[in-house]
Amino acid sequence: MARLAPHMLLLALFVSLFGSCTAQNCTTNNLQVTYPAPVAADGWEYRLISTGLTAPRSIVFDSTGGLLVLDAGVGVRRLTLQDNGGTCLSVTANATLIADTALNHGLAISADGGTIYASTVNDVYAYTYNEQTNTVDPTTRRTVVTNMTNADHVTRTLLLSSRLPNELLVSRGSAANEDPQARNVSSGISQIRAYDISTLAATDPPFQFVAGTLIGSGLRDAVGVGENPTNGGIWSLENSVDDLTREGVDVHQDNPGEELNFHGILGATANQGGNYGYPDCYALWSTVGFPDLGALEVGDQFASDNATAGVTDATCNTNSVDPRLVFQAHVSPKDIKFNTNGSTAYITFHGSTDRTTPVGYSIVSVAFGLNGQPTAPMDSTTAATNILTSPDLTQCPDDCFTPVGLTFDTIGRLFFSSDTTGEIFVLQQVADDGNGGGDGGGDGGGDGGGDGDGNGDGDGNGDGDGNGDGDGNGDGDGTGDGDGNGDGDGGTNAANGLTSAWPVTVGAAFASLMAGFILA
Repeated sequence: MARLAPHMLLLALFVSLFGSCTAQNCTTNNLQVTYPAPVAADGWEYRLISTGLTAPRSIVFDSTGGLLVLDAGVGVRRLTLQDNGGTCLSVTANATLIADTALNHGLAISADGGTIYASTVNDVYAYTYNEQTNTVDPTTRRTVVTNMTNADHVTRTLLLSSRLPNELLVSRGSAANEDPQARNVSSGISQIRAYDISTLAATDPPFQFVAGTLIGSGLRDAVGVGENPTNGGIWSLENSVDDLTREGVDVHQDNPGEELNFHGILGATANQGGNYGYPDCYALWSTVGFPDLGALEVGDQFASDNATAGVTDATCNTNSVDPRLVFQAHVSPKDIKFNTNGSTAYITFHGSTDRTTPVGYSIVSVAFGLNGQPTAPMDSTTAATNILTSPDLTQCPDDCFTPVGLTFDTIGRLFFSSDTTGEIFVLQQVADDGNGGGDGGGDGGGDGGGDGDGNGDGDGNGDGDGNGDGDGNGDGDGTGDGDGNGDGDGGTNAANGLTSAWPVTVGAAFASLMAGFILA
């Protein structure tokens, strides 16, 4: 082996540290995290842009570039951003638009930018928003959906469709880990429903939750709800059951899988209104050591030990809608946003609590095809590609970021919240990493947060469960994620020692640095 000449070693070091020099020279933002920073995949960089929030959940841009944040237990904030290009952003103003401690997760904005929607455990409220003065008159508050109160899963995700801008989707979780009420569709438990808000006159009473069009039932806690901008397909992320046994054997470490479920297209009837199995049927993630496996494969449904009499693995797979994909058990998916051309869905994994070895605490991407469906087969265990990960899962949850809400700005930068750390970050793809998402766009302008060309947030919805997962594993007080995940996400680069005043780039930089030491 030969050594590199000194000048080549210095060049490699320079490239590793300053390979994206214009973006990294950010003198307006010196924020740093206080724990090991997440690590970005090759071709990605990120920066911490806001700290000191209480429990930021759903986020969405308004049409003037203000970042609206549902800060659980506080209300809705508007962050004014100074944009110096790339990830060099900083917050110049933090104003409270809506002061209401009962607001806990859901957030959306209308296509015309004039109405903000936000949710509590029981109600969805609409507020008149003046984007010119960036103010909300609290006397304009109006209840549009009501009667959703239950214990445990207390967040209510909101999604305003881009395809049908007057359609408001609301997701409601279960009242227990395995909730028998979910078997009864008339209970409203564990369902996603849609409402045509254009039909609600000013003097009309609010919609009862159970009066909405049924999009899906048998969904324990479908926190993330998103819309594919290319065809209007509705997708949800299921946070599945804890402490599961199979024929009396504890299988909860790796089963059941978290689910990516397809709910058809709004305005159509195909694939809409189906039952996804909960609380009788769950999706298989790990086949290793699974009792009475038989012919079951990854993604197949199996009967719970507590299922109704007569429910079997066979009836689960016949009568319940299978997930389109499954993910590692307990990663706790919280939000899903698509890029402009629908080729990539980005998903936040808030992180596990019901597992000995932590999992999640990351942001991943899933590739989609021209048909509006994931390119990976239903039995895939590798469909999720890591974009941003915690460097040491053994330190989770206490020293790991817990990503929740996602939103794109008009130029394709992806912003995300971390609730337990009270932080907001920006994440940008600076090179195609081969995992898709190269266009970096948003998921539609339907919430008024974008410019209407698909580069905005598109639904403005947060992830919708986020304030206490309610299954007893979290803080249960409606301000945390409820799945008990620790805090943590970061702005320092654990891989190269840079603070969050620099965008964090990993992989290519590391490789160039290593080349400086050894040349074959």
